[in-house]
Amino acid sequence: MVRGRARSSWFRLLEARSSEVPEGLGQRTEQIEGGIKKAEDAQAEAAAALEQYRAQLAEARTEAAQIREEARTQGQQIIADMKVQAQDESDRIVAAGHSQLVAQRQQIVAELRSDLGKTAVDLAEKVIGESLADDVKRAGTVDRFLNELDTVSADSARK
Repeated sequence: MVRGRARSSWFRLLEARSSEVPEGLGQRTEQIEGGIKKAEDAQAEAAAALEQYRAQLAEARTEAAQIREEARTQGQQIIADMKVQAQDESDRIVAAGHSQLVAQRQQIVAELRSDLGKTAVDLAEKVIGESLADDVKRAGTVDRFLNELDTVSADSARK
C-alpha cells in the first residue's frame, strides 16, 4: 500500500507539474520567438545600412570621378590660357624689339648722314678750293649730295 500511495502522490505531483510545463514551455517559446524576431529585425536593419553604405559609396565614387574630370578640364584650360599669354608676350617682345631696331636704324642713318655730310663738305672744300662756310650753301650742297647717294643706292638695289 505504501507503494500505491507513493504512486498516487507521484501522479498527483506529475499532474500538478504537467499544467506548469506547457505554461513554462509557452513562455520559453515566446522568448525564443521574440529573440528570433529581434535578430531578424537587426539583420534587416544591417542589410538596409549596408545598402545605404553601398549607395553612398557609389555616389562618392561618381562625385570623385566628376571632380577629377573637372580638374582635368580646368588644367587643360589653364595650359591653353598660359600658351596664349606666352604667345602674346612673345609677340609683344618681338614687336618691341622690332620698334627698337627701327628707331636705332633711323638714329644711325641720321648720324651717318650728318657725318657723311660733314665729310662731303670737307672734301668738296678741298676739291674746289673754296670755303663752304655759309650754312645755307652747305645745307643745300649736303642735301643734294645725299639725294644723289639715295638715288644711286636705289638704282643699285633694283639691279
